[in-house]
Amino acid sequence: MNAAAHAMTAPEDRIRFGHKLAYGAGAFVNNLLAAASGGMMIVLNLGLGMNPALVGLLGAIPRLTDACTDPLMGYISDNTRSRWGRRRPYIFGGAIAAGVLFALLWQLPRGHSDQFYFWFFMVGSILFYMGYTVFATPWVALGYELTPDYHERTRLMGTQNFIGQLAYVASPWFLWIMTNQQFFADQVAGAAGLAILVAAVAMGLGVVPAIVLRERMQAIATGEAAAVQAAADGEATAADFRGVSGFFRGFGATLSSRPFLKLCLATFLVFNGFMLISSFQSYVIIYYVCGGDQALGAKYVGLAGTVGGIATFGVVAFVAWLGTRIGKRHAFFVATGLSMVGYAMKWFCYNPAHPLLAVLPAPLLAFGLGGLFTLVPSMVADVVDTDELRTRRRREGMYGSIFWFMVKLGMAAALAGGGYLLNATGFDVALGGAQSARTIILLRLCDAAIPIVASAVAIWAVATYPITETRANEVRRELERRRGRAVAPGSA
Repeated sequence: MNAAAHAMTAPEDRIRFGHKLAYGAGAFVNNLLAAASGGMMIVLNLGLGMNPALVGLLGAIPRLTDACTDPLMGYISDNTRSRWGRRRPYIFGGAIAAGVLFALLWQLPRGHSDQFYFWFFMVGSILFYMGYTVFATPWVALGYELTPDYHERTRLMGTQNFIGQLAYVASPWFLWIMTNQQFFADQVAGAAGLAILVAAVAMGLGVVPAIVLRERMQAIATGEAAAVQAAADGEATAADFRGVSGFFRGFGATLSSRPFLKLCLATFLVFNGFMLISSFQSYVIIYYVCGGDQALGAKYVGLAGTVGGIATFGVVAFVAWLGTRIGKRHAFFVATGLSMVGYAMKWFCYNPAHPLLAVLPAPLLAFGLGGLFTLVPSMVADVVDTDELRTRRRREGMYGSIFWFMVKLGMAAALAGGGYLLNATGFDVALGGAQSARTIILLRLCDAAIPIVASAVAIWAVATYPITETRANEVRRELERRRGRAVAPGSA
């Protein structure tokens, strides 16, 4: 490639390794809370005997409210003017609030009805996700502004994703921890104890990005907002730019970006294709591979999850490297395609005669989310620059929040649909290992086929994503000229 197409990263655009680690601490907290809030919910069915459809609704409805608060939090963060910045105060306070609320959520009282547990968990989850949003939305936005360099963004997202994957090495063992009677009397007590541990880790690490990092684009964003408002003098008031009208203007401008919508669709499909059947792997391993033995099944679920989590470290490093060589879009095709092979392997490797084969698809499965959350956040950061060129406004918070707003809408539907889908297979927890042959076949089919189809459509969505390295560098040079700073294009 020529110099214009493949520029070197300037020294001033590189992020110090310690700062990458600090941002990665936020990724670990983000993934830990997400994995725990979803993965621990199986206790509501297995430990309390709740109907899977109700459990699915408990996963979906709070996520729906969470999705709706994301754009609001993004807008608030983008328009905050404080001595501590636009992002850092919310990251600090949100980490503390989310940890406390998560610990309280799982202190479930005994001896109540399904209806009581439903509303107890519903209200608690909504409050928890509000705190989670206050932390996560500004944290995501902060990552978009730490560097303006095309490749350094991929390296940053690779590093944070690498660190964040540590949460997924631990989380597959949550069911085993909660079920292990050497630690806890039963699964409900296990969930209560585990939630306190998760909350302590989340609070301790969640404040690190707020303490260590600084906001590179704060002054630029403030200046651009003032310039736009001054240019509109006589046509708009400050309230128009900072109030309800400003929120909807920013929301509409964000949704008008076709490259951004393509990234949202691809993430929606890959992530929520996985989320729809996220619990099915546990059910298939427990009730098919292990014949209904929950303790043995939890062991193999944990083993497969740990192998996948460890493999993801290599996947993230490889995908980050590949993205700087063949481009982010083509690297996405490679990573998503390999994950599809892994999902197909489940049909053959989940075998009661050879239970250890359940770990074999895990390294290929890691390419799905490992590649997705290394490449797509870096691509969204490029979209933010193109939006600034078009609108003269920096909207990292709005882009990050709407990105997750769309993902979470799908996640809410996936979690709700997962419970109903599980019921549709005919699964009955009271039958234990005596599930019908039809139920087992449907569980296995959903577990393998649904994410394959979703991933294939995601590849189609990204096929026409237009922001190449050449275009991203052109946008950056134009932005720097507009701000009064010249940028040398560099050379390979």
